[in-house]
Amino acid sequence: MSSLYKDLNRLSEMNYKYAFIDEITFIDDFIDTAAVLPDLFASMGMKIVISGTDSLGLWLASKNELYDRTFTIHTTWISFAEHARLLHTNDVDDYIRFGGTLRAGEYNFDDPELQDESVSFRDDESTRRYIDTAICRNIQHSLKCYESGSRFMHLQELYEADELTNAINRIIEDMNHRFVLSVLTDDFSSDDFSLAKKNLTKEKEPSLRSDALNIVNREEITQRLMEILKIKNKSETEIELLPVHIKEIKAYLEALDLVEEIPVRYAYSVENDREEIAITQPGMRYSQAEALVWSLKKDRLFEGLPEKEKNYVTDKILDEVKGRMLEEIVLSETKKALSPKEYDVFKYQFVGGEIDMVVYDKEADSCRLFEIKHSKKAIKDQCRHLLNEEECKNIERLYGKISERNVIYNGKELEAEWGVKYLNASDYLISLN
Repeated sequence: MSSLYKDLNRLSEMNYKYAFIDEITFIDDFIDTAAVLPDLFASMGMKIVISGTDSLGLWLASKNELYDRTFTIHTTWISFAEHARLLHTNDVDDYIRFGGTLRAGEYNFDDPELQDESVSFRDDESTRRYIDTAICRNIQHSLKCYESGSRFMHLQELYEADELTNAINRIIEDMNHRFVLSVLTDDFSSDDFSLAKKNLTKEKEPSLRSDALNIVNREEITQRLMEILKIKNKSETEIELLPVHIKEIKAYLEALDLVEEIPVRYAYSVENDREEIAITQPGMRYSQAEALVWSLKKDRLFEGLPEKEKNYVTDKILDEVKGRMLEEIVLSETKKALSPKEYDVFKYQFVGGEIDMVVYDKEADSCRLFEIKHSKKAIKDQCRHLLNEEECKNIERLYGKISERNVIYNGKELEAEWGVKYLNASDYLISLN
């Protein structure tokens, strides 16, 4: 910082009014000495714009040395509307596959830009590299440079044992994104795989049912996936993960704008209300689902299935993931867009089902109900929970009169004959901005 101080002082003497400093977090003592920028140069009228790879370092500086003397522009999370505007696409699936990369959603492997190893979420390897560098190294370097590394707290032992990447990868892969100890300490099992297997065996159309995921070697598939994601089982780790580790990792991921808490309310007991964690970079989550599909395709028994059945099964896995991700995107973006003083946004669960999203208007004492479906078809069965009069009466008892019942899906906007409005997902997300 002393060298930067000399440079800024010379610029000030030459009457420069604007200074743009890129990669400022590479300066080892930036976090601890950042106050010199507003205290001296900004107070003399110079406008200073800083940016850096280690966004956690910028966050730590803004909370301490810089305090309330900064205006921050967050670039980690890009909303669907901004993604659509910048890349000229209104395709929700495109955002699910590539959200967070600021790259057009196409697999043009002749494009040198897409072959660039720096492109995040291009494949499972680039995603693993992103998690290892942009997230793990970001956290580690920032904490190392903050007060001489004294702020690692309980993560010090994970860092020294090279197990921090393992912990973060488990958190990101977990389908429910819940920061609970069992997610990290139970032997690894892909939720994407389990969900797809269940849904394939209960397809209503007999010709679409498949037993493929019951005959494959799940142990080998899971092992390949773990190698891709650098995930270790409990027996392979040196450090016992404690709730305090989870809490600290969660706090840093929140500071990096990588996760969003989604409240879950229960019908009969507020004491058990909890939070689910949504990953705010869809491309990162989706690339790991693709890693599972790649691992499945390498299975000897699966390779022997007819090509049509293999494609159907792998598409089904990815569709299940897209459906879950669309729920998270709609919930997190709605929550970000609406003032918490005026609205509550949450999932509502009851015995036998859930309402994907409830928006409670505090002043009007009324609520809107939403089901979120990754489908282009409007089917009455999608609305069975919205039309469940017993549960709707309970919702009205807690959250006032139900003013709307909606389904957000990928089809055209319409009013169904059964009294539910269907909203196009892209149009809905854009309307939030």
